[in-house]
Amino acid sequence: MSLYLIESSLKEVVSTKEEFDAKVSALQSKLNENNSGLIEVQAAKDFSRVFFIVEGEDQNTASETVKGAGVPVELVKEVRLVGKELDEVKKNNDGVNYLVEWNIPSEITMDQYLARKQKNSVHYAEVPEVAFSRTYVCEDMTKCLCFYDAPDEAAVKRAREAVQTPIDSITELAGE
Repeated sequence: MSLYLIESSLKEVVSTKEEFDAKVSALQSKLNENNSGLIEVQAAKDFSRVFFIVEGEDQNTASETVKGAGVPVELVKEVRLVGKELDEVKKNNDGVNYLVEWNIPSEITMDQYLARKQKNSVHYAEVPEVAFSRTYVCEDMTKCLCFYDAPDEAAVKRAREAVQTPIDSITELAGE
């Protein structure tokens, strides 16, 4: 089984947390029917950006199942989880409220990325008000999504500066 990032916008599909929760529940049921699972969902407060992490046999099945549940699909990428074990993420017991996207330069390999992350992660201690949670790195090395619990966007920016990693966009997440 592999992990897939599926990006969507549900702004035209749902307008309340209750509608969003119902859509996610229906999606989980559809995925279960196809021997797949929804690992996590993170959404911007206005549902304009939604990030689904799906565990499944193949990318096409994951994507088609999501579409079949009435969720528009904007991007599908196979990803690798870094910074946490999958079982920990499945427990869904840590709160994150910011997502940082970074478009990885084409010359960086997965091994270089992982070595850089390991070397620089100790610098998160310089910004104690920010808790790094996990990263999903696209297997094709085009981008990564990093999740944080932080008091505000400025703190996230300080944490990224401390680990010497750029930001292409920051999304404040809706949370639970």
